[in-house]
Amino acid sequence: MILYSKNLQGNMKTKSVRSAEIKQKPRVNVITLGCSKNIHDSEVLMGQLKGNQMEVVHEASNIQNNDIVVINTCGFIDNAKQESIDTILQYSELKEQGKINKVIVTGCLSERYKPELQAEISSVDAYFGTNDLPELLSSIGADYRHELLGERMLSTPLHFSYFKIAEGCNRPCSFCAIPLMRGKHVSKPMEDLVKEAKFLASNGTKELILIAQDLTYYGLDIYGKRNLSDLLRNLSDVDGIEWIRLQYAYPSGFPMDILDAMAERSNICNYLDMPLQHISDNMLKSMRRGTTKQKQIDLVNQIRDKVPDIALRTTLICGYPGETEQDFQEMLEWVEESRFDRLGCFTYSHEEKTHAYSLTDDVPEEVKESRVEQIMEVQQGISYDINQEKIGKTYKVLVDKVDGDYFIGRTEYDSPEVDNEVLISAKDTYARIGDFVQVKIDRAEDFDLYGTIVK
Repeated sequence: MILYSKNLQGNMKTKSVRSAEIKQKPRVNVITLGCSKNIHDSEVLMGQLKGNQMEVVHEASNIQNNDIVVINTCGFIDNAKQESIDTILQYSELKEQGKINKVIVTGCLSERYKPELQAEISSVDAYFGTNDLPELLSSIGADYRHELLGERMLSTPLHFSYFKIAEGCNRPCSFCAIPLMRGKHVSKPMEDLVKEAKFLASNGTKELILIAQDLTYYGLDIYGKRNLSDLLRNLSDVDGIEWIRLQYAYPSGFPMDILDAMAERSNICNYLDMPLQHISDNMLKSMRRGTTKQKQIDLVNQIRDKVPDIALRTTLICGYPGETEQDFQEMLEWVEESRFDRLGCFTYSHEEKTHAYSLTDDVPEEVKESRVEQIMEVQQGISYDINQEKIGKTYKVLVDKVDGDYFIGRTEYDSPEVDNEVLISAKDTYARIGDFVQVKIDRAEDFDLYGTIVK
């Protein structure tokens, strides 16, 4: 038996009470689903929570019974919606079991289907939309702090950051529900973006990945003109930013002057993500894309003429209402001819309240999936051929992580998660995560390059 003096016991009790108080202080566990724009929004939320002196974690695996779980949902297409619903149900069950404290849902799914979600999953403590950050913070005892503008808690590695320059979209694409969830296009003021870039650079960010629903629309609403080229130059001047990457550029009304900025500035990557969606004139018209087959072909050629070393990424949709076998074959042949460096392909999702929802979703699911497989099989061969041409060449590579026996990095022609990776043997050399290294490519596969660091 262990005996304690009265005073010692009193101290022990005091410590126990304090421990209990500390333990009961809620921790906010943020779960992010969907695209890079959601990642950015979660990081802003976490930055605000941290600024309110709250403990915050991102997708923590260790569940605590005092956790407030905030789920940032995606509501874009069927698969994403189902993943969001499954995640809400998972954490609602944990709450009912007493394993977590609260469940709060925000993001696109909540913006789009809030009444339905409230009726179907009533165990959730609160639902918020995409523009309800101050209200969300208030619901968990935090204040929205305007002085934290541009500051956020990164969930990506520190050396790269998704950098959102605008919210919403004014485009009338028939298949897209984004305007329903994100509203009209709103550009962020250039001075705010430069301030944010300086903050990120001061904390170790070397690569900015510019994102928006439509980068090329930037500035029209606040400056009266497409102003992406000026923004690029201003961001390029920020000390410490070594790569600037462009994602989600819309083809209709594409401002060619951004290619001039790309050619002028060495830290603007020769990389462009431009979702073209289809090539058949019938499909482009029905999709309300504001362009034609010939205009898209001409645009791709003009971009390659201006920046010969550019890597072009695009995304396509298979199985849009009314897509015939002839429409698909036209797209397949165009993919073979165009030889995009990177390409993603998705099946059409019939979304409520979009313009295309009034059309008959008449392409069977198995046909949609078969067409996607055919496109990706062609692209796999193109990617293999392009990668073979890189053998023996040396590239500047940004090291992202270590995985097993390899350091994993990317060239300026590759965005995280979606593009090629460079694998460097960790047995033979050492590289520090977040550093740039020169890598000679020794061999290549369909979507991976293998290389050796050279001095």
